[in-house]
Amino acid sequence: MPRSIWSGAISFGLVTVPIHVVGATEDHSIRFHRYHLADQGRIRTRKVCELEDREVGSDEIGKGYELATSQIVPITDEDLRELPLPTARAIEIVAFVPLASVDPIRIGDGYYLQPDGQVAAKPYKLLRQALARSSKVAVARYAWSGRERLGLLRVRGEAIVLHAMRWPDEIRDPSSLTPPPVEVSEEEIEGALALMDTMTRDDLEGDEFRDTYTEAVAELIEAKREHRRPETVPEPEERPGQVLDLMAALQQSVSKAKESRGEDDHAEGDHAEVRELPGRKKKAPAGKTPGARGAAKKPAGEKPTGGRATGGKATSKKAAPRKETSKSTAGKKTAAKEPAGKKATTRRPRSA
Repeated sequence: MPRSIWSGAISFGLVTVPIHVVGATEDHSIRFHRYHLADQGRIRTRKVCELEDREVGSDEIGKGYELATSQIVPITDEDLRELPLPTARAIEIVAFVPLASVDPIRIGDGYYLQPDGQVAAKPYKLLRQALARSSKVAVARYAWSGRERLGLLRVRGEAIVLHAMRWPDEIRDPSSLTPPPVEVSEEEIEGALALMDTMTRDDLEGDEFRDTYTEAVAELIEAKREHRRPETVPEPEERPGQVLDLMAALQQSVSKAKESRGEDDHAEGDHAEVRELPGRKKKAPAGKTPGARGAAKKPAGEKPTGGRATGGKATSKKAAPRKETSKSTAGKKTAAKEPAGKKATTRRPRSA
């Protein structure tokens, strides 16, 4: 268990709970030192007095408030401990509120509150069980490191957690960052909700929530120590620079999310579907249908050209009498002597 960073008590009404404050989180980031490139000598920050031009130790350093360039008001740790504040040695609960009423942007680092001895066991458990049963959180005031703070107390397992909170005036107004007015259709909202459904999780466990950056830095250090090349970085997926069709992008995102989770995009009972906006498909001009150009028929009685009949078949024997109808008498005699269908036979290759 980490060391205690503050000791005091929780106070609500006439109930007092002596506690120790210990860190609830850990930082696993890899730290780097600065060094001289020429000889790898360590570069350090030294504390030097500007007037005497010499390095001073921690026992010679104090703090103060600078009123002017030549006037400093010294403030000691004892002065801060003796401030006439009820929160100087206590975490004073001032209200209980639903957690949903607290804007998450105001919630900061978390600390475990450890009961201080047997005398604190019962009131500590009483407060923890009351918070758990009410489904509420406590808002408190406390003073640390020379300033009064606002805090939030909630239950985590068998422990009470204190979250540092920011004061209302410490939150910047986001009105200057809002986008210009745009219209969002109901279909687009439904598409976004469908994407949210495919990405919904019951917990925050899994490879998606692993610190891959720290792992990559550790691998880089190990590779350099062993004088080998580190692993190559995979090429990122190409993404379009600009989303031209929002519905198409949503549909594609839903499909990819399902694919990554091993789901069938057309599974029965799956309601996460993005519909296309009406009027997106191009309609064919009125009176025209696909293939109409090739389906046109020749007028009745028109003589087929090239010995072809409707349907692409070769001219039958019935075409022979038509050949007998000619303006010249010589043509009639020639047609009578030739066997019926001879001309159709000679012209058949043209219709193939």
